[in-house]
Amino acid sequence: MNRKLRMGMIGGGKDAFIGAVHRIAANMDGLIELSCGALSIRPEIATDSGKSLFLPEDRTYLTYEEMLEKESRMPADKRIDFVTIVTPNFAHFAPAMLALSKGFHVVIEKPMTFTLDEAKQLQKKVAETGLILCLTHTYSGYPMVKQAKQMIREGVLGKVRKVWVEYPQGWLSRLTEREGNAQAAWRTDPSKSGKSGCMGDIGTHAAHLAEYITGLKITKLAADLNIMVEGRPLDDDGNVLLKFDNGAAGALLASQVAAGEENALKIRIYGEKGGLEWAQHEPNTLLVKWLDQPAQIYRTGGGYLGNYAKHNTRVPGGHPEGYLEAFGNIYRNFALTISARIDGQQPTAEILDFPTADDGVRGMAFIDNVVKSGASNEKWTAFEV
Repeated sequence: MNRKLRMGMIGGGKDAFIGAVHRIAANMDGLIELSCGALSIRPEIATDSGKSLFLPEDRTYLTYEEMLEKESRMPADKRIDFVTIVTPNFAHFAPAMLALSKGFHVVIEKPMTFTLDEAKQLQKKVAETGLILCLTHTYSGYPMVKQAKQMIREGVLGKVRKVWVEYPQGWLSRLTEREGNAQAAWRTDPSKSGKSGCMGDIGTHAAHLAEYITGLKITKLAADLNIMVEGRPLDDDGNVLLKFDNGAAGALLASQVAAGEENALKIRIYGEKGGLEWAQHEPNTLLVKWLDQPAQIYRTGGGYLGNYAKHNTRVPGGHPEGYLEAFGNIYRNFALTISARIDGQQPTAEILDFPTADDGVRGMAFIDNVVKSGASNEKWTAFEV
């Protein structure tokens, strides 16, 4: 294809955090350009944000409905190819459904929707339209995460037996939602975040990472959810025991009141022959531990890595790649998939390796089942989708 893909953004104005991250990631490989936006529900911020991003006045919209309607009526050589939705959880479903109805592919923040029912409707809409939905579970974009996934898929560790995944943060150790912290305010508000706080926000990342790397599915769980900061309506801490479809056992710990922690996502996976360990604080390293030989250190950029890690590596070994590059990998694979479709070509398996609506449904089901289990006196809750 001899042009960039044209992107429209819903949310992500100058008063938002994640919108800028999406724009950097989308722009990283020169495959995508921001062409229009409905950047805020506040007209003055939407207008000012459009100006700061050098968007044309007639393509800086005040509502997503106006944007999607007008863009869908533009000539094929002008209108956008896809929409990126970076609003809070409660404002994902309606714009995503409308975008798909208007013929646009979709990139969407996680959790995918506000409820499991909405997620299933969105999944059905994707299947009906044949369009592509990409869910930005960022951590699956790291090269060494993809290396771990490939090694397990190829049986290097033998049958997986144990999965430990932990995601501690400390930024909600105080009631900062009442101190003007906008990011904390909506994440701890049930009307905007949904039925879960910590588990919905970061527990879903941990659960996705466990299923993504192992290739296994959670079949049942036992959850303990806690509200540690008095006056907060949603969980800010939790522990979940897991069972997987191959018989493996697991434990998932997520907390936003782990004072002093920043973003310490870490996963350890053990099979019959050895184990893998990866941490987001040191993302270019994968530790491989063996039952009967010394441990090995795998590094991003190494010539010994598999094709999935190499495809998602941008610079030679010794040049750190981090969060923005991982985010960029998701956008690049999504963009290459759309470009291949436009050109009538079949994308490779490496290009197709990004989270989809199916992952979004799994994430919303995780939230539902964790909350159900946390409120139950039963030890185990069957994982229902």
